[in-house]
Amino acid sequence: MSLNSALRASISADLDQTIADYKHFHRTPELSMQETNTAAEIASRLRALGLKTHTFGGTGVVAVIENGDGPVIGYRADIDGLPIREDTGLDYASTADGTLSDGETTKVMHGCGHDTHITVGLYLAKHLVTHRDLWSGTVVMLFQPGEETGQGARAMLDDGLWDEIVRPEVIFGQHVWPGAAGHLYVSSGTAMAMSDCLRVTVKGKQAHGSQPENAIDPIVLGAYMITRLQSVVSREISGRDMSVVTVGTFHGGLKENIIPDSAEFKLNIRTFTEEVRAVVLDRVRRIIEAEAQASGAPEPEIEEMYRFPRCFNEPEETDSFLTYAGAELGTEQVHLTEPATGSEDVGAFGDDIGVPYVYWFFGGYSPEKFADGQTPPGNHSPFFAPDDVETTLENGIRAALSAVLSKVGKDRA
Repeated sequence: MSLNSALRASISADLDQTIADYKHFHRTPELSMQETNTAAEIASRLRALGLKTHTFGGTGVVAVIENGDGPVIGYRADIDGLPIREDTGLDYASTADGTLSDGETTKVMHGCGHDTHITVGLYLAKHLVTHRDLWSGTVVMLFQPGEETGQGARAMLDDGLWDEIVRPEVIFGQHVWPGAAGHLYVSSGTAMAMSDCLRVTVKGKQAHGSQPENAIDPIVLGAYMITRLQSVVSREISGRDMSVVTVGTFHGGLKENIIPDSAEFKLNIRTFTEEVRAVVLDRVRRIIEAEAQASGAPEPEIEEMYRFPRCFNEPEETDSFLTYAGAELGTEQVHLTEPATGSEDVGAFGDDIGVPYVYWFFGGYSPEKFADGQTPPGNHSPFFAPDDVETTLENGIRAALSAVLSKVGKDRA
């Protein structure tokens, strides 16, 4: 809905501090499910607003803003960083270190914009608390860990989130991406892909590099598997269906003249429907096992690392969001788009209790970044960071307030 002048004035008055807070969170990212300091900072900021905080899933933070009778609305922001060495050149760039689950050390970066999401979420809460006269109802603020690994939403739910916290009637959330600052992008129905991440251990037989006849080479075998897996999408899935199969890592051996006894690769699968997901997973397993058998190798191990649920924007709620966001930001700034092939676990919060949700994107780049056909750096890039921070944050806060107040605002239509 269109925000009133007092609320807009508050957003503008806070912008310098909003940007300073964003830069703080950008400098201090933490890896998925390890967001101890980030969660403590979020909880501290919420308590400073007079709110009671709750912890779920280890590092998930929840605050309930109660303000009389009315609808119950949820808003989710994710908080984790990525194992990326930042290369933006910003004077507030991250130099943080982290330790992965396998013990490997890594640089950490907010390479997917969750620093933006934290900041927008905190200022959404601040403006709701400050302007209680404008609305009536309850808003549940969900600051979720572990989105990047698909663990966080499930961890919060398994920790009893909806047993202890009042259940919302609809849930909103948003994500910054390489679109134009000041613009929103939303899909109706399927919004983002499901995702399955698998670790494959290829088993062979070790031998000296000069005696390949005594070996079962897991590197050659793995290469055949990886090559053949590319035929799943091109030859076993209808052209009417979306699917992506990506092999992102391949590791094997320690020395150039030793054929190792095992190798490992990890793959990521994206699909839009459960039916296509089942077919792709079946074909992937069949190919991996058949290639091993053809090479006379032991049966490979196929381990599910994590999976992301569907992200499905309920069409009626999406239409409502388009109306209210368009009224606030201008209809020319709000775009109905095709589904994205990226994945999100935000849908788990609504799917688990059967309530609708709407999840949209907001742009982070100035027009100069699109000049002459340029494409700005995307999410998960070491170069990703909004270059028009002020517009990006202001737009995110206005979009979030517009969505929430469309349900609980006293002057909603």
